[in-house]
Amino acid sequence: MNIYLYLLLGSLAVPLLLSFDKKLQFYKKWKFILPAISIVAAVYLAFDVLLTHLGVWGFNAEYHSKQLLLGLPLEEWLFFFVIPYASLFLHHSFILYFPNIQLTNKLSKMISFILIVIFLFLIGANYHRIYTVYILSFAVLAMVISFFQKKKILNQFLITYLIILIPFILVNAILTGTFIDGEVVWYNNEENLGIRFLTIPIEDFAYAFSMLLFSLQLSSYFEPHSQN
Repeated sequence: MNIYLYLLLGSLAVPLLLSFDKKLQFYKKWKFILPAISIVAAVYLAFDVLLTHLGVWGFNAEYHSKQLLLGLPLEEWLFFFVIPYASLFLHHSFILYFPNIQLTNKLSKMISFILIVIFLFLIGANYHRIYTVYILSFAVLAMVISFFQKKKILNQFLITYLIILIPFILVNAILTGTFIDGEVVWYNNEENLGIRFLTIPIEDFAYAFSMLLFSLQLSSYFEPHSQN
């Protein structure tokens, strides 16, 4: 049973349909968002291929298609386009309906600084764990870049990310073995902190955070008149 594909189709269906909503008109942002998602996907896919080869994680053939490209199932390639698209749709939808709900610059910077310190400490204490070092480094880089951007993306993203976490937890929990027999994606716990929420490695939360923040930063760069 191709659980991976069903999860991706379910994740994409509603955001894609509502992209043509008269008020949101998210499709008009495609020329900025799709290139941004594609660039970020290329980077993360390159690391995905490498880390799969190194045995940091892998895939259960029972739950995905037989089509493989560079050792990754087709669904894994689609993941880096479908999930960011659905997540950025949620981000922009929230901003449309609640434009004034955002953190102050001071609070946003303080939260980012605290996270950076924590992540750097974890990287130093777990330098031998590939997944931990890889993704926490990316999260630190994404937040540092935000400090130098004129558009205060983190002021809103730190809020919308909490909303994005709702579908993220549901999808990722199933992928990592919650609610199903076995797992779609398995992880080598020698290469991560070994801490899980449900069956989700704690690093996955930083993974989603950095991947989406990079996508927002790039799309904002491509859309010079955007405020978010």
